[in-house]
Amino acid sequence: MITLENKIALVTGGTSGIGREAAISLSKAGAKVVVSGRRETEGLETIDLVKKAGGDGIFVQGNITDDEHVRALVETTLDQYGRLDIAFNNAGVEWAGPLEDADEAAYRHTFDINVWGVLNSMKHEIPAMLKNGGGSIINTSSIAGHIGMAQVSIYIASKHAVEGLTKSVALEYAGQGIRVNAVSPGAIETPMVDRFAGEEGEQRDYLKALHPLGRMGQVKEIADAVVFLASDNASFITGESLKIDGGWTAQ
Repeated sequence: MITLENKIALVTGGTSGIGREAAISLSKAGAKVVVSGRRETEGLETIDLVKKAGGDGIFVQGNITDDEHVRALVETTLDQYGRLDIAFNNAGVEWAGPLEDADEAAYRHTFDINVWGVLNSMKHEIPAMLKNGGGSIINTSSIAGHIGMAQVSIYIASKHAVEGLTKSVALEYAGQGIRVNAVSPGAIETPMVDRFAGEEGEQRDYLKALHPLGRMGQVKEIADAVVFLASDNASFITGESLKIDGGWTAQ
């Protein structure tokens, strides 16, 4: 049994999909959760689901690209619960299109959220964790951080950057009790994938077929990996990117 009793976890991008399921799973393992996101209604729904599952948590609205927001988010966590042990930096955005459409605005929007958002979050989370002797950080990467795919150039580049950040920061703080890892999902049944591939049709069928297991993943399968990496069961794992992709990248 994995237990996170007496742990405090922060989840960004927790208003839907993987982030919402991770918040629920972390709470079921015993952690108190602070959920952050831009959409208040959906964020409060996540906390309601956490509490229905027997957990405890709060929602803090905001944007992880805003330095002052992230500072306030971590301070609110410390004010409410007194410490920070776990951070799941999950907020992200997709981008798709031919190279000719990859303009500066699309690049900056994607990198601001997917890369600066992760870096900015870690910059504020780590000092809080050091106050209680360490902690575990999990960043949401993607198999897009390990391979190339046509017509998603900006997104691919941003997730390769998350992979590099994860490894670099893991090495920087390994001696201070901070573990930093990433989860790298394949195609998962989430609203983001619905926007990218549609809810049905040829594109969605094509995505399923890319996975040797013959299906897309479920949010619970990613959340379970987050709980594992957050726990002492993963105490000798840092700088790792766990691919949860139904065999996609094994081909």
